[in-house]
Amino acid sequence: MGPSIVSSETEIDVPFFDVDLMEIVWHGHYAKYFEMARCDLLDKIDYGYMKMRASGYSWPIIDLRIRYAKPLKFRQKIIVQAYLIEWQNRLKINYQIIDKESRQRLARGYTSQVAIDMATREMCYETPTILWEKLGLQKP
Repeated sequence: MGPSIVSSETEIDVPFFDVDLMEIVWHGHYAKYFEMARCDLLDKIDYGYMKMRASGYSWPIIDLRIRYAKPLKFRQKIIVQAYLIEWQNRLKINYQIIDKESRQRLARGYTSQVAIDMATREMCYETPTILWEKLGLQKP
């Protein structure tokens, strides 16, 4: 998945309301599973969405990619791994969905987010100081 500064794993038991008549997860729900893992990852650095808002920044998704390898099924236990791989000028998080028992990769993807100054609604072209602090890094 590439080098990351922080990572997380989120376990999900695929619920009935995410599947179709074939008991296969609808493709759009994968983005939801990425979101759940992203929230866990951001909580690890104490910069979840409520803290982002309190710091004066929002971080909307500007790019989402998903590569499907095998279908997810009703009641399947999966693990969504999230890896923060870029934090200068944007947040880029890689994801991998694996089967909990077999450890087989089922899907992978990434999201990119940019900082928006909530007061001015302007996009920030460099990472705000608060993120550097949350990552425990010196701003270059």
